[in-house]
Amino acid sequence: MRFTVKPLLRRLFAGFAIPAGAALSLCGCSIGGVLDPQGPVGAADKAIFIDALLIMLAIVIPTILMAFGVAWHYRASNTKATYLPAWSYSGQIEAVSWAIPILVIMFLGGVIWIGSYQLDPFKPLRSKVKPIEVQVVALDWKWLFIYPEEHIATVNQLTIPAGVPVHFSITSASVFNTFFIPQLGSMIYAMPGMTSQLNLQADHLAVLMGESGHFSGDGFSDMNFQVHSVSPQDYSDWVKRTRGTDQTLDKNSYASLARQSHNVKPFTYGGADPMLFNDIVTQKIGPAPGPEPESPAHAGREKTNAGSL
Repeated sequence: MRFTVKPLLRRLFAGFAIPAGAALSLCGCSIGGVLDPQGPVGAADKAIFIDALLIMLAIVIPTILMAFGVAWHYRASNTKATYLPAWSYSGQIEAVSWAIPILVIMFLGGVIWIGSYQLDPFKPLRSKVKPIEVQVVALDWKWLFIYPEEHIATVNQLTIPAGVPVHFSITSASVFNTFFIPQLGSMIYAMPGMTSQLNLQADHLAVLMGESGHFSGDGFSDMNFQVHSVSPQDYSDWVKRTRGTDQTLDKNSYASLARQSHNVKPFTYGGADPMLFNDIVTQKIGPAPGPEPESPAHAGREKTNAGSL
């Protein structure tokens, strides 16, 4: 069978141009994301991504070149192309076509396995400095950060010292969620009745963005927060200022905070109950009803909103 090269090239170009354009547009939106790491875990994540991409290109690039090469060789105007209508098998082609994917899978699996072991979220980061402890609670639709050693808490704002590891204990007081600071590294689930562990570190002074990557209802788009990576001295000063605020996080104020709310502005608590996080994880404090329409709390809110209209 002979092919005409121009229509085939047009189809190949269209097939690659559309996804390539979409990928470039996404890259344009990811400035300050996983490809711009600000800590050791984020840098390791980026290295795994780049390594995996290069390994996969070992299949993609030869395949693209072969597609163009076959189209060019078997073009209608090439009288030297061998016409073999009865051809059906080549051991050499079979060996190459199977060997390359097998090698790619082996290399890719090795890179991912080693990277997963080295980036175990439970594994503490190597540092001569004692880690900062932060307890994270995913609410509808906001983030609560408790600093148990400093006895303070914040909502939708995380402040950490640069160059110091941070050990996060993460849970959810409602439905499943995910805790993710793209420039610092690994995303991890926040699950009701369970505690996830995560160790991160910011290497530089910066203002970063944290977010949720798991849809959790009407206010999902509001579940983002700023991460302020400051100098150790500025962190100490911030802790002192925060302790001077009037609000205290206890079971009563937490019950009010846990109600569903949208677009909550950052604020702080000058004091925090040291047992509150444990009570949330063990569900001594009952979990929130979640965003389901059939939940009594949600239904009540809907009736109230309907009455106000």
